[in-house]
Parts: sequence; C-alpha cells; structure tokens
Amino acid sequence: NKLSPNSLSVATSYNNIGLIYDSKGELNKALDYYNMSLEIRNKLSPNSLSVATSYNNIGLIYDSKGELNKALEYHNMSLEIRNKLSPNSLSVATSYNNIGLIYDSKGELNKAL
Repeated sequence: NKLSPNSLSVATSYNNIGLIYDSKGELNKALDYYNMSLEIRNKLSPNSLSVATSYNNIGLIYDSKGELNKALEYHNMSLEIRNKLSPNSLSVATSYNNIGLIYDSKGELNKAL
C-alpha cells in the first residue's frame, strides 16, 4: 500500500515537517513545507479547515520574518474560511488574535482592537 504523493496524509506530514522547521527557527524551510502542504490541501479540499490551518501557519512564518503585510494577508484568508465553516470557534478567535497582534506590531493600535 503506497500513499499517493497528493494525499491528505502527505499534506499533513508536510505540515508537521514545517512545524518542526519552524520550531528550529528555520523559517524558509518551514515555509516551503507549509506551501507544499497547502498546495495538496487546496487540490483535494479547497476552502476546508485544513486549508485555513495552512494559511494560518504561513501567516505565522511571515510574521516571524517581519513580513507583516504578507502575514496579514494569510491570516485574513484563514479567518475567512474559518468564519464560514466554524463561526464562533476557538480557531476563529485564534485568527482574530493573530491579526490583532500583527496590527499591534505595525503600530496600528486602533485596528488591533
């Protein structure tokens, strides 16, 4: 039994490898693996919570790299999906928190609220 290279299990594995590189501070490698995971997830289940998770993780990497506008873009994409599929959930609250932190980092405190 061989896994298809475009299976959700492979996407999850890429995401997990990205998490490890992220925790090691190897942000570019983490971003590569998160993007590979996102590509598969978008093909197999576009606009799903797993795609929202990929967008969130990519947003966190861009935030860590100081690329705040790109981080905001990805967190907003994550929030849009999460609001549609799971409103009033912890994941929606997490997206709002991440967006608020980025606005805080940008010095746009009124938007951070």
